Amino acid sequence: MTDMKNRHELLFIYDVNNGNPNGDPADENKPRIDEETGLNFVTDVRLKRTIRDYFFNYKGYNGEGDKDIFVRQTIAETGGLNDGKSRALAFGKKKDCIKEEILKKCIDVRLFGGVIPLEKGSITLTGPVQFKIGHSLHRVKMQYIKGTGAFASKVGNQQQTFREEYILPYSLIAFYGIVNENAAKYSNLSEEDLISLEEGIWKGTKNLITRSKIEHTPRLLIDIEYSESNFFIGELDKFIKIKTEKEDEELRDISELEVDLEPLGKILTKYKEKIAKIRIKIDERVNLTGKDKLPEKLEDIEFA
Repeated sequence: MTDMKNRHELLFIYDVNNGNPNGDPADENKPRIDEETGLNFVTDVRLKRTIRDYFFNYKGYNGEGDKDIFVRQTIAETGGLNDGKSRALAFGKKKDCIKEEILKKCIDVRLFGGVIPLEKGSITLTGPVQFKIGHSLHRVKMQYIKGTGAFASKVGNQQQTFREEYILPYSLIAFYGIVNENAAKYSNLSEEDLISLEEGIWKGTKNLITRSKIEHTPRLLIDIEYSESNFFIGELDKFIKIKTEKEDEELRDISELEVDLEPLGKILTKYKEKIAKIRIKIDERVNLTGKDKLPEKLEDIEFA
């Protein structure tokens, strides 16, 4: 049974230097950019993958005990990768048993829900945690980079292959999410799971240590918990602004801008009687203004 009693809204801001936050496989793996606005956007699937990878690599959700990640690659007994049905059968043979075991062991299903395919029918769970597509808080400009590879295209060739990629020199990205206490009843989401989620968001982003993701840095995480049932403000990412003396496309570092929380403070103050508490974590390099405008219900987010 869940002990999640109140609704939450989440706001997460991170930045990327000289990397590709979320390549589009249908467009040469280029960073995703809205051609009309010039904003960089990142899918919710990318953020969920970051969180799942953190749980798997750092928190013991690897299937070796009573903790697992459902949406991950596993090897079939016959070789190759399991499909969804085979993955589900690893948790039991009967539908009710499979659902019970997956919810017991798999934190990603408790958080994000999912469709679990079976030989006959499927199990559908609506995730209590839902994120909008993330977007940059400023216009970005993509750069094309070309370099030489380490090897020739085939044996005997004198010419090395060329490496081509597209990056963003800088992007400050905001994600907005909701934790629905009603859906939590069906996925058994707990308060402890929510704390783990926030750790996965922050530390998972910091631990994206790949060639295209190494300079991903979490900058701000805010959790608004409401005291009134079914109430939430919505679109909190629209109340975050940045201030800079540079043109948007010239930005290269978090030190070149200010993150202004005053618009967010105003809307939260308007509804402060419906707010139970506000939890916040701030990176030390962020130039943050307007924090004093937030309602006086602040607690620091602490991770073990």
